[in-house]
Amino acid sequence: MPGHGRPEGARTRLIRVDPERIDEGALGEAAEAIRRGGLVAFPTETVYGLGADATNPRALAGIFEAKGRPRDNPLIVHVPGEEWLPGVASAVPPAARRLIDRFWPGPLTLVLRAARLPAEVTAGLPTVAVRCPAHPVALRLIELSGVPIAAPSANASGRPSPTSAEHVIEDLWGLVDVIVDSGETLYGLESTIIDVTRDPPALLRPGAVPVEDLEDALGSRVVVGDAARGLADSEVALSPGMKYRHYAPRKPLVLVESDDYSGEGYLEGVASVARSLAAEGRRVIVMASDEHVGFYRAAGLEALALGPRSNPFAVARRLFAALRSLDGSPADAAVVEGFEERGLGLAIMNRLRKASGRAVVRVRGPRSRLYRAPAPRPRAAAGHDAPRGRDARGPGARGHRDGGPEPSGAMEAGGAGGWGGSARSR
Repeated sequence: MPGHGRPEGARTRLIRVDPERIDEGALGEAAEAIRRGGLVAFPTETVYGLGADATNPRALAGIFEAKGRPRDNPLIVHVPGEEWLPGVASAVPPAARRLIDRFWPGPLTLVLRAARLPAEVTAGLPTVAVRCPAHPVALRLIELSGVPIAAPSANASGRPSPTSAEHVIEDLWGLVDVIVDSGETLYGLESTIIDVTRDPPALLRPGAVPVEDLEDALGSRVVVGDAARGLADSEVALSPGMKYRHYAPRKPLVLVESDDYSGEGYLEGVASVARSLAAEGRRVIVMASDEHVGFYRAAGLEALALGPRSNPFAVARRLFAALRSLDGSPADAAVVEGFEERGLGLAIMNRLRKASGRAVVRVRGPRSRLYRAPAPRPRAAAGHDAPRGRDARGPGARGHRDGGPEPSGAMEAGGAGGWGGSARSR
């Protein structure tokens, strides 16, 4: 196993737990580690989290040490149901109740007025971020632990979030007590965070629940500022994902934006940026939608398919694995396409802007003729498609519209003719 140099006496155990047939004896070992003040990486429906007892200041300090996380970046508290809210929040406004009824359990985090909690959870703010995950292993882990679990993503601070246990091992082996491996996560994108202490409520971080669904549930608008779009950092981290650079590969990444992602003029602009980097002696790969990879390959460029524009759920699910695979690839840098900022596209663009450190090139000019990809050839062999028929809302979610159908195409970030280094599909 890869290591990063671990704290005195620390030893990481890897425990595999099938989410459909939970071994309570195995999961109980992880719960015992939480109760003892240890650190446990565990799966949720969004990404893997790094958990500790939300009431134990020393355990919470371990999260910041293991991740290299700034202390003014608050944590999300995970609870198994709304009946646990009085222990972590001092008030739950009507807007929060409407969202809980619609989206919990699920990938939605609510910022509420905090009860008495350690400053490590709240970063000294009067609010706390709380969610009820929709993953059976996460829910049972909290219940067996008997305490709310504070958990940011289980990665080294600033790196792409982990969507598999392999990603956690890459970043945190030797730095945590237990890693619970339950395979790949469903969404591959963090929870949406909304501040319901304000009127109107404000989106702090876009995520797996689109803002349009929030507005539909609330019957009113949600404020979306520049920080939520990834266009600026907040001076104060009111929630995770607001102040610091996140989701970044170690290699340079350039994002190419436009008002029109369908025109051939945009594709030519992306290709031009890639060629400019290649002229500096770099090996460059283009990360693109399924519809456009053929254009770049025909132009003599390496290209990695992220998923179809018609299915942002698939793009979001593959995104972090693709960013991680860049570091294990022969490429020196990557150019990535942008996506329309509606539905899950808002969250995708937030992640790409932050991952690139806002190294953004904007393609301007008149609309050009539509680029149409050639019809795909029939596949020679079966077994490469993503599982079909799974509930895209996540286990236990109630009434959540996921913003897109199930993904189709290869589950690996390096699929569809991409290069190696991707996370293994389990």
